[in-house]
Amino acid sequence: MKVFCGRANPTTGSVEWLEEDEHYDYHQEIARSSYADMLHDKDRVFKPMADAAVKIVEKNGFSDKIKIINKHSTEVTMGPDGDMPCRANILITELFDTELIGEGALPSYEHAHRHLVQENCEAVPHRATVYAQLVESRRMWSWNKLFPIPVHTSCGEQVIVPPLELERCPGAPSVYDIQLNQVSSADFTVLSDVLPMFSVDFSKQVSSSAACHSRQFEPVASGRAQVVLSWWDIEMDPEGKIKCSMAPFWAHSDPEELQWRDHWMQCVYFLPQEEPVVQGSSISLVAHHDDYCVWYSLQRTSPEKDRRVYPARPVCDCQAHLLWNRPRFGEINDQDRTDQYIQALRTVLKPDSVCLCVSDGSLLSLLAHHLGAEQVFTVESSAASYRLMKKCPGSQHSQADLTDWFHDGISSLGHRLVLISFLKETTRTTSLLLSPADTSIFKANHLEDKINIIEKRPELLTSADLEGKKISLLLGEPFFTTSLLPWHNLYFWYVRTAVDQHLGPGAVVMPQTASLHAVVVEFRDLWRIRSPCGDCEGFDVHIMDDMIKRALDFRESKEAEPHPLWEYPCRCLSEPQQILTFDFRQPVPPHLIHAEGSIELRRPGRSHGAVLWMEYHLTPDNTINTGLLKSAEDKVGDCCWNPHCKQAVYFFTMADPRAPLGGPQTVSYTVDFHPHTGDITMDFSLSDTLDDGQ
Repeated sequence: MKVFCGRANPTTGSVEWLEEDEHYDYHQEIARSSYADMLHDKDRVFKPMADAAVKIVEKNGFSDKIKIINKHSTEVTMGPDGDMPCRANILITELFDTELIGEGALPSYEHAHRHLVQENCEAVPHRATVYAQLVESRRMWSWNKLFPIPVHTSCGEQVIVPPLELERCPGAPSVYDIQLNQVSSADFTVLSDVLPMFSVDFSKQVSSSAACHSRQFEPVASGRAQVVLSWWDIEMDPEGKIKCSMAPFWAHSDPEELQWRDHWMQCVYFLPQEEPVVQGSSISLVAHHDDYCVWYSLQRTSPEKDRRVYPARPVCDCQAHLLWNRPRFGEINDQDRTDQYIQALRTVLKPDSVCLCVSDGSLLSLLAHHLGAEQVFTVESSAASYRLMKKCPGSQHSQADLTDWFHDGISSLGHRLVLISFLKETTRTTSLLLSPADTSIFKANHLEDKINIIEKRPELLTSADLEGKKISLLLGEPFFTTSLLPWHNLYFWYVRTAVDQHLGPGAVVMPQTASLHAVVVEFRDLWRIRSPCGDCEGFDVHIMDDMIKRALDFRESKEAEPHPLWEYPCRCLSEPQQILTFDFRQPVPPHLIHAEGSIELRRPGRSHGAVLWMEYHLTPDNTINTGLLKSAEDKVGDCCWNPHCKQAVYFFTMADPRAPLGGPQTVSYTVDFHPHTGDITMDFSLSDTLDDGQ
């Protein structure tokens, strides 16, 4: 049976209805689940998917000993006619995420102890401990705050400054989970030893109530406390002889045996404000948590005496942390990237230039104004971006408005949970009064009357919106918050097409063109998320492998998925190759853009997949590269990727990626851009040619 599925097309900006198989969502969920990655984790305790568990249990001969209950644990019934005849005396679970409690571990354990297990039961895992380390890091702090941006103009240096509200904002309340082992030790200064912050004994009654845990320490160095790095370990047995640790390499007891994981990483938390600390001068780090989230604060005295204790989860009130995710903050704060736009603008701007800027929450309009444009218009189609750029001081907004603001900038489940919690906390009042201080970027930079901001979709622009003027310079980074894959920002091309009637004779479009590039890589570890497991601790789980393969074959095997590759080391086996080009100087063409060819492998290795990215050519001499920045010339060096962007990964097969080296010498590809839908479809295939001597 077929069903209609609605989707917002991130490339064209339109809402589409597509005919899909009734099991499309089911197949997609399995294909993108990375379950195999969890099973490849030899330290992990795991629970197989319920729909495959019964077959796996039967195949392994345990049907008479293991009963699968396909329910949430809070729905399990007890008694002669229930799911379980009596309370259990051993509790085996895996309810953890990178933050430990973000998947509801505390309320689930709390319920289990009250309703499902005996008193003094044993639990596996037995205990978890959360650790933290205070650091100073300009790089990581740039993921949370907007830095002043210098702009050298003919009239001297101008500085784009953040609004005071953004400076004071405690930031987004959700954790930033990353592969901390890929952050260079040169990017942060350690200010404290590793501090055990709190433990949870899962064999005893667990509480999901909010709590805080203070740890007094003496800083090991003086500096600006900005960031808390955090991770956890679990002890599987009461004696703590079997331990599973998420510690990064510098804090791990055995760095040589470090287990790679993508399901559990490390946490980056941002303090509400940076604070100076002095080596040897005692201070307290406080870990706060509710039932789902953890956050940190610094206290000069004990939390009981310090009025600055943050009893409630910090919530963004400046809009910036709702509109810009952490990589986007880092991208905006990248001065080298900003200088590329400045150099390009200098070559295309004229004293009589009328500019139209189209990108979400972009600072391009400020750059264009400072560099001498006669008039600047900027389109901000989302409520969050409009209010960040030009909020109305002293205006009141209802709780419904707050919901809209959050939905405009929210892209993750964690943020949505925060939204629900935040709205519960604001039910006592019906409006929010914004301070008349510098509450917008335009106001903070005295540009509220000099840049015209238009709050509507760019496709709906009218001549009246542009005061009857023709645009001489159309600008885009391009960046749009709805983009997931690199080519989704081709929405800029559709905008350029929609506003064609508003462009004056000889109008300049920047970027002028864009190109799609690809390179074949061997991943150090990321291949595990697509690798079949086969056997796990003596259990035959081929049934699960087959289920995932069927889901991948349904469609996902021919689709790329986004990954921030700076976190996932890989080697380039080929030279980067340009696949498609897009000319923004012309409207979107009505016909298919097709490319086919082959990529020659220049280095030995295991071909795990192709990585694709976009490059935007602002001018002939200025290019913004969202992907491969540097390819290692030797056989062992890792590629260098743009740290602010996600690249697209097309995995070749689910075959064993640990097979002997050698194999195919070329990768054939077919890539098509479909202008009516904005989709890019692709197919990569490996040749069967083997190295000499294989």
